[in-house]
Amino acid sequence: MSLTNINGHGVSRICLGTMTWGEQNTEQEAHAQIDHALEQGINFIDAAEMYPVPPRAETQGQTEAYIGSWFARTGRRKDWILATKATGPREEFDFLRGGPRFTREHLVEAVDNSLRRLQTDYIDLYQLHWPERNTNCFGVRGYTHRPDSEPDWIPLEEVMRTLEMLIQQGKIRGYGLSNETPWGAMTFLHTAEREGLPRPQSIQNPYSLLNRTYEIGLAEISHREDIGLLAYSPLAMGLLTGKYRDGALPRGSRLALFKRFARYASAPTWEAAERYVALAEAHNLNPAQMALAFVNSRPFLLSNIIGATSLEQLGVNIRSLDIVLSKEVRDGIKAIHQALPDPAP
Repeated sequence: MSLTNINGHGVSRICLGTMTWGEQNTEQEAHAQIDHALEQGINFIDAAEMYPVPPRAETQGQTEAYIGSWFARTGRRKDWILATKATGPREEFDFLRGGPRFTREHLVEAVDNSLRRLQTDYIDLYQLHWPERNTNCFGVRGYTHRPDSEPDWIPLEEVMRTLEMLIQQGKIRGYGLSNETPWGAMTFLHTAEREGLPRPQSIQNPYSLLNRTYEIGLAEISHREDIGLLAYSPLAMGLLTGKYRDGALPRGSRLALFKRFARYASAPTWEAAERYVALAEAHNLNPAQMALAFVNSRPFLLSNIIGATSLEQLGVNIRSLDIVLSKEVRDGIKAIHQALPDPAP
């Protein structure tokens, strides 16, 4: 098994995240980040039709448009493995397609709109941003079965047949899952095998020192089914960099600007983050690089999605690839995790 490629193409261990582009970053800054990442050997970039975050009708699609204008300006589309995502149903996204779903009509419209903004004729990895059905994601720890309160979600086989059609048309090269559960992942995989349909290539879920819930169920699936993790929020919205220590909210930082990230607001989360930052400093490590190096070292990882609002941050994050954590640091991480496991699911 080798969790290193998308559709047979090798992807870099670091993936360039983009959700700040169009909100916290200008088009010029986005282009500078793409240039720098490419110079450092990064070949994988991840976006979404709903980006930038926080999502608003006024800015929706700007992130993809910035990537598209870089492709148009440079002509270097083939240097990148490009991933983006289709938005799932939530009330706050009613401005998208009148309320996004995973019907054939919706997915075709979503793909076509993304291709237009991205100024390309194909997407390497097209991901379902979150399930249509009710699941415990986005900070919800436990699953509660509420079949009467969810929309009639499109059967997964029907969604997969639409994705197969898009692959056959050449609009996408493959597809992936996101914010998915073990049940969802295995249902996609079993359906693909049973019906002879394309199988998902990846699972993009949150994973960091503050949220290792992927290890419960999904990590085994990654190994046994050869479907790797695309880890998002590996720095827990910046908590693991140390910039929010002692309750600080630096001007322009994400937690200062936006109040939607409730999963990082608990006292145990901040306590665990403080312990991890202190551990890094005790071993003369940059806290962000230690946190990213831990994610980079996971055997079920396909790629680690890093985001930055400055070239300096981006450079620091990419250099985490050069960090090998000592046994003392690994033991310290283990002790903190045992004391405060997964405070930000």
